[in-house]
Amino acid sequence: MAAMGALQTSFTSLSLTSNSFLGHRLFLSPPTLQIKRADQPSCLIVMKLKHWERKKCKPNSLPMLHKMHVKVGDTVKVISGSEKGKIGEITKIFKHNSTVIVKDTNLKTKHVKPKQKDEQGEIIKIEGPIHSSNVMLYSKEKEVTSRVGHMILEDGSKVRYLIKTGEIIDSPEKWKEVIKNKKEAETAVATTS
Repeated sequence: MAAMGALQTSFTSLSLTSNSFLGHRLFLSPPTLQIKRADQPSCLIVMKLKHWERKKCKPNSLPMLHKMHVKVGDTVKVISGSEKGKIGEITKIFKHNSTVIVKDTNLKTKHVKPKQKDEQGEIIKIEGPIHSSNVMLYSKEKEVTSRVGHMILEDGSKVRYLIKTGEIIDSPEKWKEVIKNKKEAETAVATTS
């Protein structure tokens, strides 16, 4: 009996008091909400294109493409840089960093390693990219550079034209010629290799 009495007294001494943390609910502070203001731009994801440069990307991780005043097949004149004054045709454009490749300008040296045992390595010249702001559309007929303008023809098609000369750049015949030249170049490469 004495043991039972000692047990009861020990239980009463262990009873919870009102200021004890046991038996009480734990109250956490409510989560803070981030309110997006209309004047703040949404955060853009930055995608790593090359190990030395970063470009702004859309939320779906695709790079933001720049609108350019030139297209493939346009005749342009380089207006600044080491290749200033050279005239050539655009063969390729890169919209993610707004650069173009002009035929036979900004030549770079590239060392090519042999891929098979019987091949030899070689040093070749390739065209390097030029920023699109460093080229200007060129008229072969009037031999003058000009900015580009846009106008809508009678049939409703939107075309580009040279502001100084009024010469229309985007004509269906020119696009057919560009496509024909591209196919000829592809077949020439296929026959040589």
